[in-house]
Amino acid sequence: MLILMKSEATKEDILRVCQKIETMGFRAHEIPGAQRTAIGITGNQGKIDPETFATMSGVEQAIPVTKPYKLAGRDARKENSEVSVGGEIIGGRELAIIAGPCSVESWDQLITTARAVKDAGAKFLRGGAFKPRTSPYTFQGMKEEGLVLLREARAETGLKIVTEVKDVLTLSAVSQVADVIQVGARNMSNFSLLEAVGELRTPVLLKRGISATIEELLMAAEYILAKGNLSVILCERGIRTFEPATRNTLDLSAIPVVKKLSHLPIMVDPSHGVGMWEGVTAMSLAAVAAGADGIMVEVHPNPSEALSDGYQSLKPERFKDLLEKVRRVAEVVDRSVGAEVA
Repeated sequence: MLILMKSEATKEDILRVCQKIETMGFRAHEIPGAQRTAIGITGNQGKIDPETFATMSGVEQAIPVTKPYKLAGRDARKENSEVSVGGEIIGGRELAIIAGPCSVESWDQLITTARAVKDAGAKFLRGGAFKPRTSPYTFQGMKEEGLVLLREARAETGLKIVTEVKDVLTLSAVSQVADVIQVGARNMSNFSLLEAVGELRTPVLLKRGISATIEELLMAAEYILAKGNLSVILCERGIRTFEPATRNTLDLSAIPVVKKLSHLPIMVDPSHGVGMWEGVTAMSLAAVAAGADGIMVEVHPNPSEALSDGYQSLKPERFKDLLEKVRRVAEVVDRSVGAEVA
């Protein structure tokens, strides 16, 4: 159930409703909106009588929610959510540009890439310190040492750090460095990890699982939201289909579908979506045209020498060219991209 408060409802009105929900044995989730506050109820196994709240001060309406994703859905919030990351907004008019190497490999590799993507207009640096890989024999990341390098890169460039958490055991270390915690495709259904990041208040970038439906993606987000972390960003990164020509099949149709069903911002990772650098620019432009709130692109100074995903990484000069083209498409759909650094 969703309790819609009146625009003139006081903090005391909202508190009383939340206390009422808690006394019933359920959990209350305050969802601030541009015009009014909504309060979501989770934990109930059956229907709740709307009349329970109808006469309470400040309550406008009590609405039963039919979708299983109560907090991620449009019922909970009509307007699009914006996630603030240290003053940078994801989900607003300006597109969020996240770029950097798949893996942190060395200080020279990381800082060279960080400077290049910042100069091109990116405001977020991606880089994996802990790398969950298909094979246990491939490079698993620099781990804690990689986190140290990411912290130093942020101090030098001012870029916000986006890095992946591997599991609950690595969450503490990652959360001390990350401005945005990335939950990768392999972990989309790791419910213990989703609940753990939900206990934090650090923004979370949640990638769609390789075989996950859109509803399953939204339900994964619900695990995070239900624990109180409302700063969730969804990410389409391609799904597994019968087509072997690309690494994955990038489902750009997911963007308008998610926009219809959910208020959460959604980004696109074209690098994993196609798995070859030649397709990244085209899919980035298509993603922006389809309504994505940003793109996440792998960039490496020497892709042929990369320890992971070199074949889908752009060289810095190609990334700069990509953003020049993205700016032109963004203008057509009434969005913008950060300016190049002179």
